[in-house]
Amino acid sequence: MRRSSTFARQVLLVRVGRREGDAVTGTDLVTPDHRWSDRQRRRYGRYEADIEAPRYDAEVEAVMPVSPALGPAAPVDESPAMSIPLLPGERTAARRAKFALVNACTLSSLMLGMLAIFLAMQGEVRVAALCLIACVAFDGLDGALARKLNVASPFGAQMDSLADMCSFGLAAPVVVYASLAGSVPPAAAAVACALVAACAAIRLARFNVSPKDGRFFCGVPTTMAAAVLALTVAIGLPVPGLVMVAGVALLAFAMVSSFPYAKLARLVKLPPWLWLAPVVGALVDIRLTFALVVVGYLVSGPLLWLHQRRTA
Repeated sequence: MRRSSTFARQVLLVRVGRREGDAVTGTDLVTPDHRWSDRQRRRYGRYEADIEAPRYDAEVEAVMPVSPALGPAAPVDESPAMSIPLLPGERTAARRAKFALVNACTLSSLMLGMLAIFLAMQGEVRVAALCLIACVAFDGLDGALARKLNVASPFGAQMDSLADMCSFGLAAPVVVYASLAGSVPPAAAAVACALVAACAAIRLARFNVSPKDGRFFCGVPTTMAAAVLALTVAIGLPVPGLVMVAGVALLAFAMVSSFPYAKLARLVKLPPWLWLAPVVGALVDIRLTFALVVVGYLVSGPLLWLHQRRTA
């Protein structure tokens, strides 16, 4: 064992960069002792003549070690950070004022949604429902102004989406939960209102990343769903509590459905007598008329979906 270890140690002492015919200097590494090499060759029956090349005079190239813990160095981007303007296009004082006006409408919708939550916590559910209706009005106003004043921007679209989540995805279910207090089990009301919040978030996120269709909405828009909930609380629709809970849950699932629902621009083009019927019905019984209009709008989605499948 001792001789074997000595021989192995001598074999590992190779000369780096040494070529045949180079002069031997004092800095050369120690070569293996040929006495030990001859003894090993005699033991295993191998001699220098049995192999093609000399065993110890081969040139060994030095290779720089690479640590596996160090990954390849990535190029460092030293370019200065570029800030994206909130308002693309010409940045004049007039356009900035228009841009501020549009976003002020968006923030007003958000603040009214917060006010509706505070009023619902104090028991003023009908006043809170009126605040939600004002949120719907401001939400439609900011989009119309942005297109009319030519200040539409990606920043404004994101602001509108966040304000919609606050006003229609959070404030509306809180108001509905406060209006159902005492008439239904709290757990049932909580589950239905939580579904509204979750489906509103899914609906808004899907709308931001999906291609836009100028004719139909994919599912009931959150603005429409919040308007239905707010009007239901404001007019005090006389329905049993459990039916109200089921209707809230159904409206939540309609928001994330794939059924096509007509946009307001297409509804305006309907024959005048179709608009006259709900107006007359509202003068007779506003609650019944409102319930029929909501049910008709919700049913229109599956009917349009079936019609598109048959004609495809």
